[in-house]
Amino acid sequence: MTTLTHLECTRCGASYDAARPRNLCDCGGPLMARYDLGRASEGWSREWIDHGPSNIWRYAPVLPVDSPAAMISLGEGLTPLIALKRLGDEWGARNLWLKDDGVNPTGSFKARGLACAVSKALELGIRKLALPSAGNAASAMAAYAAAAGLESHIFMPADVPQSNYLECRAFGAHVTLVDGLISDCAKVMAERAAEEGWFDMSTFHEPYRVEGKKTMGYELAEQFRWTLPDAILYPTGGGVGLVGMWKAFEELEALGWVVPGKRPRMIAVQAEGCRPLVDAFERGDQETRASAEPHTLASGLRVPKPVADFLLLRILKESGGLAVAVSDQQMLDAGTLLARREGIFAAPEGAACVAAARTLVENGALDPAGRIVIYNTGAGLKYLEAYSTRFPRIRDRQQDKLGGLITPR
Repeated sequence: MTTLTHLECTRCGASYDAARPRNLCDCGGPLMARYDLGRASEGWSREWIDHGPSNIWRYAPVLPVDSPAAMISLGEGLTPLIALKRLGDEWGARNLWLKDDGVNPTGSFKARGLACAVSKALELGIRKLALPSAGNAASAMAAYAAAAGLESHIFMPADVPQSNYLECRAFGAHVTLVDGLISDCAKVMAERAAEEGWFDMSTFHEPYRVEGKKTMGYELAEQFRWTLPDAILYPTGGGVGLVGMWKAFEELEALGWVVPGKRPRMIAVQAEGCRPLVDAFERGDQETRASAEPHTLASGLRVPKPVADFLLLRILKESGGLAVAVSDQQMLDAGTLLARREGIFAAPEGAACVAAARTLVENGALDPAGRIVIYNTGAGLKYLEAYSTRFPRIRDRQQDKLGGLITPR
């Protein structure tokens, strides 16, 4: 049973009834779910979790859904935490790990947030969901909406990876392709939402996607036997996962399950072609300025201005963290290196964190003796168009040393 008590604005602190559907605060600030953690700790323990379901609902007392019948699951969460021994040896990083969320349903970490948000929408009696997305959130919402029997209305950039478009159509979603960025998709969606009766499921425009994403933090603590890593590198577009993990660490401290005051350094990784958070961090600003011409092959990082930028920058400062950017070429090179050394085919977003980790270890910004976790947020197989620039097919009759097109006689 959930211990959810209310919703709280992250800007002005206003409180709202969690039993009623709600998007943003009246002041425009994102809302956050709050729980009675004292009550949660009375009937819930770390030992109980060992016997819980093998999905995000193993943390049900600190998730917002009360009715078991509304807890929709496709097997999301409890993803592998893999020691990167070969890469660690090469870089001199003796405690290097990768949390692989590419094995989630629909191939990305978005399954966590949308499983929770769609489940809560079902419980609240919402029937029509709408979402602007750069790709992976769209396919995740379409899948969970299908499983819950709800309508899904998706707005995606026209150049979205084909896998995301095809998934959404296969799940029965109503898909609109927009000639523009995710911000343009949001505008087109907003123009029709009220008339159509859609509930806005955009990043940070509803309170519950972050609750699903915070399970990444709970899982890290559980998989490391209730200790936390020294640093986490996270690919940051909208940044829901980074905010969610920080919220999880706060709740874990309040529950008494981890040592207080020893949270990880949070490192936000962005693309050189779209780096609003990096630029704001370097300037010492409290909010970002929108990227004028955002471009990157990592579609999840092409977010011109994160809605919760003030929260992300606050977390980076509080954790003693960093914000860094890598080029598209560095992403592809790092993704290839990870695949060849460790057998993991990561999304470009996750590969960006591999590239950043190597640089930060080599230049001394990260302690090579510390426990470092790289977050891979998606499966490389969903980004074949991006990786095809790294490995173009050979279409003539010439065969090189690495193999090519062979015409049988």
